[in-house]
Amino acid sequence: MEEAKDLIPLSKSEILKNLKSLAGWEYRENKILKQFEFKDFQDALEFINRLAPFCNKIDHHPDVHIYFRKVTFELTRYSIGGKVTLRDFTVARGIERLYKSR
Repeated sequence: MEEAKDLIPLSKSEILKNLKSLAGWEYRENKILKQFEFKDFQDALEFINRLAPFCNKIDHHPDVHIYFRKVTFELTRYSIGGKVTLRDFTVARGIERLYKSR
């Protein structure tokens, strides 16, 4: 079975180029990541619950770290050895869209 084109590992230069369109996102330890702030813990949880259907639909899920009202999303593709792919950027853009629409 052929791997989906958006699941091919990106080079560091490709990752850095894609990050230019995502304000505040960083590349670190084979992941792209960003921290978001919410009004409180409940707001953070509700945001994650609203994001879940999108992640399930495209079969790509971020690591989520909750720090009371701050949430850090980390994206990498574990099925290919923990590498960043275009699908990670699809999820990052989905997170951004949902956060801006709150």
